[in-house]
Parts: sequence; structure tokens; C-alpha cells
Amino acid sequence: MDQQKPERIAKVLARAGLCSRREAERWIEAGRVQVDGKTLSSPAFTVDQTNLIVVDGKPLAEPQETRLWRYHKPTGLVTTHKDPQGRPTVFERLPKELGRVISIGRLDLNSEGLLLLTNDGELARRMEMPATGWVRRYRVRVRGTVDEDKLKKLKDGITIAGVNYGSIDAVLDSKTRTNAWLSVALSEGKNREIRKVMEHMDLHVNRLIRLSYGPYHLDKLTRGAVQEVSAKMLRNQLSDDDAKTTGKTRGKGWAKAKKAPKKKRTLSLNKGRT
Repeated sequence: MDQQKPERIAKVLARAGLCSRREAERWIEAGRVQVDGKTLSSPAFTVDQTNLIVVDGKPLAEPQETRLWRYHKPTGLVTTHKDPQGRPTVFERLPKELGRVISIGRLDLNSEGLLLLTNDGELARRMEMPATGWVRRYRVRVRGTVDEDKLKKLKDGITIAGVNYGSIDAVLDSKTRTNAWLSVALSEGKNREIRKVMEHMDLHVNRLIRLSYGPYHLDKLTRGAVQEVSAKMLRNQLSDDDAKTTGKTRGKGWAKAKKAPKKKRTLSLNKGRT
């Protein structure tokens, strides 16, 4: 937390990695957050380093250094901390040493590939915003007859059931009698967007792999493995992003972390460290 300028409580909770800013607002409305012994009712309340913040009866821990991980999500996992239907979740399968993290965006149950994780809810919010202009790239396998002219028109956006979807770059890569592989790129990422758009075109998605999210790529990360992005790369990338969107850069101390080890560590859910 800034030592001079007060910040909204929801923003502070998000930066602490407890939840997203939107979730923090719901927690406050539910009476789960106290400041200096008083239960809050409004997410607009501001705090500074002198305030004692308590969530669910536990004092808010000191802010951790901002960290980011690449995770190769397999199919069969939902991207939520707790699933009402009891399905296995991404967070149940992560190495315990990561601590509490949240995802940047989501991949649905049957989707796989790159999922970014962070301990900083405010960072997650920033990276999810369409204003960043970060492109998400996918390999998509569909069943049905592909109309390439219709694919090209997706660049102009499309409205389905009253929902407006932005520009989508979709290209046919290869096809067989029953299936076709498409390369799809978009910068919005609404709920199940690719599946809904393809269904609207009478195409059934039977495999969906996210290859990249902005400057971060799946590369050769094995299924179920987690690898941390270096603090230097994270600082540089977000400073560049700030300069593009606002004309300003972050201070030198932003996301400052201990020196990273010379070798990257990849954590596997099945094999442990490698």
C-alpha cells in the first residue's frame, strides 16, 4: 500500500492477492471485512498503512512482492477456487508452495493451454482489461463445414443473442473430412466467446488450446506444469504497457522483488520440481 496516499479498501484487498477487486466488493457487502474494529458496508472506504484490516477474523498480511506464473492447464479442471458442482479445480492441483493465487482470465472445463496466475489481484484486473490491447491466441479444432468468407467477416465483430463481440481474427489452417483446425486471435475474451461464435457458424468446437496471452506464451511448457515469469520481465513488460496506454511509466520500485534464480524453475503437478 502507498505510504502517503489512501487507497480504496477493495483495491488493497485485491493487491494482497486475496481476491479480485469485484470479489472484494462482494465480501465487503457481505460484512466479511473490518477496518479498525468496524465492519465495512461500502467498498468506497479508503485506508492507508495505519489501518488494521481484518478479513474473516484474520488480519490482512503484509503485501507480498508481485509475482506471475505461466501454467499449462489441462482439460477437466474448472478455473475457480471452489466449484458448487464439486468438479476438480485448477487451484486444487497447483503446487502448495505457490500460496494463494488467482487466475488472469479463465479457461473453461474443456479448454486447455496457457493460463496466467498471480498473487496480485490488481495486476490480474489490469491484464484482463481490453484497454491493454493484449491479444489472446488459440488453436481451435472444429467439426463442421468451415466457410472462410464468414471467418473473414469476424474481423468486423459480430452480435449474437444481443451480445456484441469485438474483432476476431480467424484463419483456416487445415481440414479433414470431419474436423478443421483454426488459428483464432482476439483481445476481449468474453465468457466462452470462441465456442459461442463458432456455434453460431454451425461449427462445434471439440478442442481449444490457448497458445499465448499478450507477450506470454505457452511454448514448450508441459501439461500441468507451472513456471514463474522473472520479476525483471514482468516489470519491463508492464512499464512498456503503461507507456503505451497512458504515456506514463511506473516507478522503479514497482513489483520490486528479490533477484530471481539463474535457472527458471518449472513445477509439475505430477513430478514435483524439475
